[in-house]
Amino acid sequence: MPNAIVLGGNGQVGRAVAARMAGRGWQVTASGQAAARFPPRLRDIGVTFALSDRYDAADLGKLLAAGADAVVDCVGYTAEHARMLIPFGGGIGSLVFVSSKAVYVDDHGRHSNTAEPPDFGGPVTEDQPTMSPSDADYRTPQGYGANKVAAERVLLDSGMPVSVLRPSRVHGAGAGRPREWVFVRRVLDGRRHVLLAHGGSGANHPTAAVNLAALAEFCAARPAARILNSADPGAPDGLAIARIVAAHLAHEWTEVLLDADAPAGLGAHPWDTVPPYILDTSAAQRLGFVPVGSYAETVTAEIDWLVRAARSGDRASLPRADDEFFLPYFDYEREDAWLAGA
Repeated sequence: MPNAIVLGGNGQVGRAVAARMAGRGWQVTASGQAAARFPPRLRDIGVTFALSDRYDAADLGKLLAAGADAVVDCVGYTAEHARMLIPFGGGIGSLVFVSSKAVYVDDHGRHSNTAEPPDFGGPVTEDQPTMSPSDADYRTPQGYGANKVAAERVLLDSGMPVSVLRPSRVHGAGAGRPREWVFVRRVLDGRRHVLLAHGGSGANHPTAAVNLAALAEFCAARPAARILNSADPGAPDGLAIARIVAAHLAHEWTEVLLDADAPAGLGAHPWDTVPPYILDTSAAQRLGFVPVGSYAETVTAEIDWLVRAARSGDRASLPRADDEFFLPYFDYEREDAWLAGA
């Protein structure tokens, strides 16, 4: 039985990776800084928890000292984080590093976190130019992608068999920022209309955590130096996502498809990216990778998790009422006033 270490096993992606690898015959150790956060379901399928700080050199050294057939780093963000892995390269059979599509830039230098959306003229391949590497604060919009680029380059230049994965808008149960809440909450609030900017045509390619985990396991079992995009088959736009959520919850509402004459910000949603931001995933397909399922097939677990949390009063699992990311999406008073005057 091959053994694997998942760095960041308490997070959304780490949990999915640990579950996938255990289910595919790996002996899995998942690390984290809080044993209480480790899901019991992972213990039930044989995943071992290791109390370890990914960002502490001594802790990381103890965890990796014995080597592993595969290491999946779900929580590396900077060049320094990447360099911490290099001394253990000889004992790592296959390394998988979870990066982000935030690294890509268009011809004008725009990227995922610029005020103006990038325009790539079509699906983005792994050959698309990236941001310049930087060691600026990775927790900022400008620093996040630049630090991921720096980390990628350290690992790719190391000679290690590292698979760099670039996902987009990760979704799944346990998400720290569950974007689907924008439509799920509307259903739970009994809203009879859903307003969609740009006619609902905006799209920002989602990636199911289970699809990302499947690609991580696929690469872990096939060591090589490579870069691969990770996204769900197809790329649903905002209208399609609103319909998927409503249909799963057996809710009916009137779709109000707004045009360019609508007031700014009205009908905004997390996938309202125009022009659409779509990843080309054909490189992974050519290697023989088969994803777990489409967005519609995989998102139901997150929808059900959100509904359970809301109905049980589990506020810790839901976005806070004052979360600045979500606040603009729930201005019902403004919507109702516009509908009354439309």
